[in-house]
Amino acid sequence: MKVVVAIDSFKGSLDTFHSGKAVKEALLKVYKDAQAVISPIADGGEGTVEAIVSATGGEVAEIFVTGPLGEKVKASYGIITSSKTAVMEMSAAAGITLIDEKDRNPMNTTTYGVGEMIADAISRGCRKFLIGIGGSATNDGGVGMLSALGFEFLDENGNAVPLGAKGLEKIAEIRTENSLPYLKECEFNVACDVANSLCGEKGCSAVYGPQKGATLEMIKDMDLWLNRYAELTKKVLPQSDANAPGTGAAGGLGFALLSYLNANLKSGIELVMKETQLEVHIKDADLVITGEGRLDGQSAMGKAPTGVAKLAKKYNKPVIAFSGCVTDEAAECNEQGIDAFFPILRTPCTLEDAMNVENAYKNLRDTAEQVFRLIKTKI
Repeated sequence: MKVVVAIDSFKGSLDTFHSGKAVKEALLKVYKDAQAVISPIADGGEGTVEAIVSATGGEVAEIFVTGPLGEKVKASYGIITSSKTAVMEMSAAAGITLIDEKDRNPMNTTTYGVGEMIADAISRGCRKFLIGIGGSATNDGGVGMLSALGFEFLDENGNAVPLGAKGLEKIAEIRTENSLPYLKECEFNVACDVANSLCGEKGCSAVYGPQKGATLEMIKDMDLWLNRYAELTKKVLPQSDANAPGTGAAGGLGFALLSYLNANLKSGIELVMKETQLEVHIKDADLVITGEGRLDGQSAMGKAPTGVAKLAKKYNKPVIAFSGCVTDEAAECNEQGIDAFFPILRTPCTLEDAMNVENAYKNLRDTAEQVFRLIKTKI
């Protein structure tokens, strides 16, 4: 019996590898001779670097870059040497969790450190990039990232504009001729699961600005400035399109990646599954196990568990999911290829106890064991 285990992290508790290990331990207790293949998984957000690096035998690079408020932060990203691929999460350099809630203000936050990570990877020989752009603290249209890569955003006096969304107001000229020459050799694949445009009612300022600390006045101003930035970009890069789906991702970083770096925006889980070669493992599996910390209505909309299930159903494989908790809306996951799902909590407890790593590991392992015992009675 071959079982493929591709479980996303239980955020704040078990990472993807230890989730898989718990299920494998349960499987081998019931089926002594079973083959368990752990394929770390993520949906392009937190845990993406860890999942791909561990699945491919890559390495982790650590560097100091400019943080979202201009301070130095230590950021890490993955390198797959064999394919010259860098795997990054923009949140490592410009994530909202890097800032205390009282200090969140998109007028001041920058993506400059993201560009520094890209430049560092290029200097190490990387020419392919897989970048997850969830969890941003920024709304600068990606200008910070582009500035770190040599693109120039100048005010009416020919000076570089300030970092952060406030700098967008002052852009009078955009120059591309001094960008890093190796960028022309690079391929950028971006994990993006939102379809927001750059501006307007469904643009990044209006939809995501409030959670980043924006007031109503800031939202109005930033939307106006981003629209003008898009118009200036189109004069330099006629193929740019501020209305394309995903341009509003990560405070407009999606627009910068599409317009200036010719990136491809793709489903996060599909990108990760491709890089980890999950399909190869699933083809001859008898059973596929997936899951995440919380199964709900969002899980059915292209997140890791249903992405894994969709791939498994391509080969008519049964799929079981485990989760820390489930909501009523999780039933939608059954329509997306998950044949059955099981919450792992075994006794009433506090959220702190439930998320304790040792408790979560034991709960997942013990719940999985009982499911495997049930399966064994039917085979």
